[in-house]
Amino acid sequence: MTQIHSTALVDPQAELADDVTVGPYAVIGANVRIGAGSSIGAHCVVEGHTTIGRDNRIFQFVSVGAAPQDKKYADEPTRLTLGDGNTIREFVTINTGTVQDGGLTSLGDDNWIMAYVHVAHDCRIGNHTIIANATQLGGHVHLGDWAFLGGLSGVHQFVRVGAHAMTGFQTRLSQDLPPYVTAAGNPAAATGINAEGLRRRGFSAERIAQVKQMHRLLYRQGLTLADGVKAIAALRGQLDGSEADIALLLDFLAQAERGIVR
Repeated sequence: MTQIHSTALVDPQAELADDVTVGPYAVIGANVRIGAGSSIGAHCVVEGHTTIGRDNRIFQFVSVGAAPQDKKYADEPTRLTLGDGNTIREFVTINTGTVQDGGLTSLGDDNWIMAYVHVAHDCRIGNHTIIANATQLGGHVHLGDWAFLGGLSGVHQFVRVGAHAMTGFQTRLSQDLPPYVTAAGNPAAATGINAEGLRRRGFSAERIAQVKQMHRLLYRQGLTLADGVKAIAALRGQLDGSEADIALLLDFLAQAERGIVR
């Protein structure tokens, strides 16, 4: 049976799976849906049009589904969705979307969101990401699968962070960070590729070597961005099984309207 502490306030219209746990003094709003195996910690507030999937663990003092911090917001019924298996640590805030960008803030599966992180309206977070303590995401930020943001990083609104990318401690991102690339500093500068992360995800030595080659063409050969893109495209067919790696980077660069971290 659902385990709801006697001091929690759960709206009768909320839909909670049979085994959801709700801690002391938590508040669950009317338009909230929570899937099986999930737990809501003490003093959490889950409100808005929020859907939470299976096996999520939301620690104490978290705010999920509050209205966006956007002065254009006019109480539209915008949404927030969380997938499965996410861990949301203390004092995290995640806001719903705005009608200016599809009305949706979303997190995928198996994300690890550490304490004091802010996820603003209309952010799109993929799967298997790690966002370290006190990192702040502005509105409309997109974060690719397996990305890692170091503690106290700040990401400007509308910035995209590619899959497998990584930032160091206290990094300020105001331009897009391409897939595989590591960056650090204020403002951010590219420092290499996330080779250790790729190894942990099963990339072969040959695939990592090709990612390094793409990085050299993009950052180390003195090429313009356009010429770097052409040189990376020319790598197609040189290594079996690497087409998806090349396509991931090229697709990202083709959409880099804010420019990229250099």
